[in-house]
Parts: sequence; C-alpha cells; structure tokens
Amino acid sequence: MQRKDEALLAILEGQPVMPVLKIDRLADAVPLAQALVRGGLPAIEITLRTPDAIDAIRLVSEEVPDAIVGAGTILTARDFSQAVSAGARFIVSPGITQELLDAASMSEVPFLPGAATPSEVMAAREEGYRLLKFFPAEQAGGAPFLKALASPLATIRFCPTGGVSPKNVGDYLSLPNVICVGGSWVAPDKEIAAGNWAAIEELARQARALKG
Repeated sequence: MQRKDEALLAILEGQPVMPVLKIDRLADAVPLAQALVRGGLPAIEITLRTPDAIDAIRLVSEEVPDAIVGAGTILTARDFSQAVSAGARFIVSPGITQELLDAASMSEVPFLPGAATPSEVMAAREEGYRLLKFFPAEQAGGAPFLKALASPLATIRFCPTGGVSPKNVGDYLSLPNVICVGGSWVAPDKEIAAGNWAAIEELARQARALKG
C-alpha cells in the first residue's frame, strides 16, 4: 500500500488540476490528451461514462507517452480490471465498496476511492487509504465542509471533484487537506466537439498556473 500511495501522491501533487474527461468520440482522445500535456496537465482522468472510454484509455496510453492516463467512474471489479488492462496508471471511483477494495488490493495500480461523509472517510482510513476523492464536492458541502474535516481527520488529503470551477477552485486549493482538484472545465464539450485543441491547451496552461 505504501508504494502505491507514494505513486499516487506523486501524480496528484504534480499539478493543481486533474482534467476529468468524457470521451464521446474516440478520435478526440489522442489530440485532447496531447493538448492537455502541452498545457502542463499530463495526468488526466478518462471517465468510464461512454462506450469508447476503455479504447480511449488504451489509445492515449499507447500514443501519448507523456500523458499519465487514469480511469474514472470505476464502479466494479470488472471496470477496474478492464481499465488496468487498457493501460490506466491510476484508478478513480466516486465511492468505495468492498468489491473495489478487493480489486485494488490485488493490483499494483493505485486507487483513489471517493468519499462524501466523515463516516466514509473514516472507513477508507481504516482500510489504509490516506488519499481520497471528495465527490460530489460542491453538492456535499464544498470547501467549508473539507475545511471542517482538516482537524479531526488531519491525516487525510483530498482531490475534490464535482462542481469545481474557476470561480471556486481557489477556495479548495487554499485548504491544507486538498492536494489537487478534479475539473472538467479545462476541456469543455464544445471545444472538444470543434477540435479546438489550442483553446484547451490554453485552459490547461491557466489551470496549471493556479496556486492555493
């Protein structure tokens, strides 16, 4: 677990914003990843919300060597296995189940499980996890909620995702228990659909420059 935690920590500490991506067209996966890498956000989360997600992970892992591609919206052990086989270097889930814990324990790929309540955070902590996704961040209480957790659960660090935007990202990044945030705003659907990779590269560059 310690080695996997160190690997995940290095990924999350490497940039203030983790792009959370929904790939509707497989042809967009590689140029999108390339634009984000050029903008300074090599670690990306491709969510399993579309039929092409697994193939997109495979393509990016094979064709964009500077990208650190992860898989998100992992709900089952089968999802976990497929994503790892496709080349995912980290796994993200909106929650935590025994099935996923078992799958993670048998894999060398680091796992970032989600939590939204103190009880869920404590349950993950009992399993040895110190890095968690806070989801859905805004709907679950936002930055004030995480600030309240910083003292009683001081050993836990979070990647808040869900409703994080340029308007509130600074509130999250200023917290001592936030390591980075997950955001979709760096890759807007309309820019992806238009193939406007230069605009996405610039959004990535702006996100890379954010500080707490």
